[in-house]
Amino acid sequence: MTEKVLITGGAGFIGSHLADLLITNGYTVVALDNLHPQVHGKERKRPNYLHPDVQLIEGDIRDAEAVNKALENVSYVYHFAAHTGVGQSMYQIEEYLDVNVRGMAVLLDAISTRPGQIKKLILASSRAVYGEGSYYCRNCQLRLTPPPRDIAQLRQAQWEPTCPHCHQEITAVPTTESDPTSPGSIYAISKLTQEQTCLIFGHTYQVPTIVLRFFNVYGPRQSLQNPYTGVINTFLTRLKANQPPKIYEDGQPTRDFVHVSDIVHACFLALRSTETSQHIFNIGSGVKMSLIEIAQTISNCYDGVSPIITGEFRAGDIRHCFADINNARAILGYSPRINFANGIKALLEYVQNESWDDNSSIAEQELIKRGLSYG
Repeated sequence: MTEKVLITGGAGFIGSHLADLLITNGYTVVALDNLHPQVHGKERKRPNYLHPDVQLIEGDIRDAEAVNKALENVSYVYHFAAHTGVGQSMYQIEEYLDVNVRGMAVLLDAISTRPGQIKKLILASSRAVYGEGSYYCRNCQLRLTPPPRDIAQLRQAQWEPTCPHCHQEITAVPTTESDPTSPGSIYAISKLTQEQTCLIFGHTYQVPTIVLRFFNVYGPRQSLQNPYTGVINTFLTRLKANQPPKIYEDGQPTRDFVHVSDIVHACFLALRSTETSQHIFNIGSGVKMSLIEIAQTISNCYDGVSPIITGEFRAGDIRHCFADINNARAILGYSPRINFANGIKALLEYVQNESWDDNSSIAEQELIKRGLSYG
């Protein structure tokens, strides 16, 4: 008899790719998903890309009846169901905390009534829990995480964080799992709360629990009509409309972009791992890229107009964060396979014949209206 796996949010971007991999490897997959219109459109239909062998239960993660139905005969649980927009979380605070925190609590309550059934719980978390990434101050000879940049600093176009001790220039370095967390958004707070709660739950109920901190994920099936799914989506949307990608600050913030196929490979390795204790792993590419590099790479592949640097900024944005993935390499055997140039080419081929609404300006205007974006 094949083992059964539940993926909450399993009809979405990452969950659907993971379902493909699990089914290929002989697992039975059930997906619990509410088919939210911001991701799946107003029709809220089963996505065409979702593997036909996936048992889709349409329901909300906050609905105990739907959760218990989805857990029937399940051996492994991936918890992906969550709202994910950093900016949006700052003006939909109740909704984000309700879905991400209470929804998780409903799931854990249901698991707690099934002692011995669940062999492993795997949580999709986010690099957002770190806030700013890690830095090194040569003057103080100190590794540190700087506090959030304040608005007055950003208004003066002083983009780079400085050492809180000597106020000198500091250098961004790869962020490790042992570095301090300092969430800078409601979304990040909700993900850190998920981590802490799941790890305590796993320890108490003897359910091996693995937290995977995803860095900036991209690839096919990402909802292009959802303006809160990340900067690549925004760049693609503007290029499709023959508009230049708009880049905040001076174009030099750096991020770690990781292809969805590498993410789901890490998820699969986490399931197959023989580790029985609680773990947190960074899952990224381990490579930093500036926003201007990313925009120019996409623009070149798309044969589009060149990006423009606006000098605008948003409250809560970080300057640098990229992953140290040594723990995932050593313990899970994880190694990213897709470099950014090849991943972007494949994504552009995928979206070539796709059509989607440009909602980026709606999101941008909402941030301005709320005083969260600055010119």
